[in-house]
Amino acid sequence: MRREPVDIDLVIVGAAIISEGRLLSAQRAEPPHMAGGWELPGGKVDPGESDEDALVRECHEELDIKVRLLDRIGGDWHLSERTVLRVWTAKIIEGEPRPLEHLALRWLAPDELYDVDWLPGDRPVIEALANHGLT
Repeated sequence: MRREPVDIDLVIVGAAIISEGRLLSAQRAEPPHMAGGWELPGGKVDPGESDEDALVRECHEELDIKVRLLDRIGGDWHLSERTVLRVWTAKIIEGEPRPLEHLALRWLAPDELYDVDWLPGDRPVIEALANHGLT
């Protein structure tokens, strides 16, 4: 059965920032229905902005770091019918992450990946990272 292409209204980008075999996780501060949940850092792609440029910008705005994007993880992770999450692994090239827009940050070793309450949209990505190793 052939699937018709779906129009995408919103692209969210996320960074799987890995350092010394650990994954950086960020605890949401808002909106209220997501506050306290954990996610990969990132955010919305602005009109006219590439996915990659948006992710580099978001990491700087949210964490006060500069990153170099490495590999794309999977394809489009559907958050809703017309919203997708696109994720890259990333390496910090400048700065130390600070939670400028989050409640907290936490570095997770492979055996700690499920120690936090991931937001539903991030869970399949975390599973993919766990199945293929973080390093």
